[in-house]
Amino acid sequence: MAVIRDEEHKRELVLRLRRVEGQLRGIQAMIDAGADCEKVTQQLSAARRALDKAFFQVLACAIQAGPEGVQPRAKAGAASERLEHAAALLAKFG
Repeated sequence: MAVIRDEEHKRELVLRLRRVEGQLRGIQAMIDAGADCEKVTQQLSAARRALDKAFFQVLACAIQAGPEGVQPRAKAGAASERLEHAAALLAKFG
């Protein structure tokens, strides 16, 4: 199972998620205050894009790790297994 090991990458990801969390709290406040729907949707769209970016970073980590038991620089056959794994992840989560 893939785990984010790079501390800098981990820190950046957590910071991005904290910013999204702040955005979502702001959106909640906007709704409570009776903000214009278009402004709320604009902020929701921005939050969704930020979450998508975090999602793709984590998905890339899983794809780079490849399926369990296959080393990144293993035999030639491992490349097709890694591609199949990537396709399965994209089908499942994308």
